[in-house]
Amino acid sequence: MTAQTLDADTELETPGSSDRGLGWLLAIGGAIGLFSAAYLIVEKVNFLQNEVDGKSTALSCDINAFVSCGGVINTDQASVFGFPNPLMGVAGFAVVVTLGVLLVARVRLPAFVWLGLQAGAVFGIAFVTWLQSQSIYEIQKLCPWCMVVWTVMIPIFVWLTARNLREFLPGNPVSRFVGDWTLLINVLWYVAVISAIWFKFGTNLWA
Repeated sequence: MTAQTLDADTELETPGSSDRGLGWLLAIGGAIGLFSAAYLIVEKVNFLQNEVDGKSTALSCDINAFVSCGGVINTDQASVFGFPNPLMGVAGFAVVVTLGVLLVARVRLPAFVWLGLQAGAVFGIAFVTWLQSQSIYEIQKLCPWCMVVWTVMIPIFVWLTARNLREFLPGNPVSRFVGDWTLLINVLWYVAVISAIWFKFGTNLWA
């Protein structure tokens, strides 16, 4: 085997080359989250315009008394920082999509970008988890487009965290556990959220 072949093999096995799969997840999941957040902004504008015009405030995603965008987006929890939460979603998911596309194109991202993305993901999943609890137990209504954001945020956080633990803390027991059981962690997370929704709403979801 020649030196050139060895160099080529080494290049193919670099850590950055294995990030392409994560890049697809970030690009596709981020695009879905971006679309959902943007649609929620449109629905918020429609809601406010209907109120000004004295029209019915029912929205296209108002399915029943328990599954309703309108029943969620006009609550205090939907504007925690003084502006609609989806604005943060649009900004955050736009960054996720951009970085995902770069990874798919095999661009090597510096460590500080990965750490910044991880910090954003931690904030995002913590905020989403809080919103889930508020929606299920306090507001007692479910926003369909919000649930789409929940759905994509979980795998983005889990797989990104597994990658960064493997990269920055190699050999650590937590890194090995998360790396070995990434898919199971993601599935169990979904099961936990779906169970919470089912035990709270039951058949009312489609009543």
